[in-house]
Amino acid sequence: MQVSEILAPGSVKVLPKASSKKRLFCDLADVSRERLAIDYATAFSALQDREALGTTAVGRGVALPHARIGGLDRVHGVFVRLEAPLDFDATDRKPVDLIFALFAPDGAGVAHLKALALVSRTLRDPGLCAKLRANSDPSLLYTLLTEGTASEAA
Repeated sequence: MQVSEILAPGSVKVLPKASSKKRLFCDLADVSRERLAIDYATAFSALQDREALGTTAVGRGVALPHARIGGLDRVHGVFVRLEAPLDFDATDRKPVDLIFALFAPDGAGVAHLKALALVSRTLRDPGLCAKLRANSDPSLLYTLLTEGTASEAA
């Protein structure tokens, strides 16, 4: 699996800030509605419901919110870089500025886990994260995220 299989070029955004997780989830739901034809209220509720189970911040300024949504044909991603980091209740207490949200079909157990593992490994690279933070052009961010991210494991 590759990041380019789950992330479309138009699903990458740079936002000045989000005042709260709720506001960020509104922004993610809006992008998913525009780019993936996912119902806004469904996406927002699914992200909120998953986050209520525990934070999806994974540390080092990265969060991986994810949700299962009926009617999808495969796993889709939305990437957002915030210019002003947001407190996300991360265990390392660092605010989040790199957010890669995943939307998976209801029955996509293995595919959902593979996509989550791929994105987690991709954003664990400190060099890549530094490049993502240093750039504000969505097309460049897409290129950075999708170049050389093939995974044979998981």
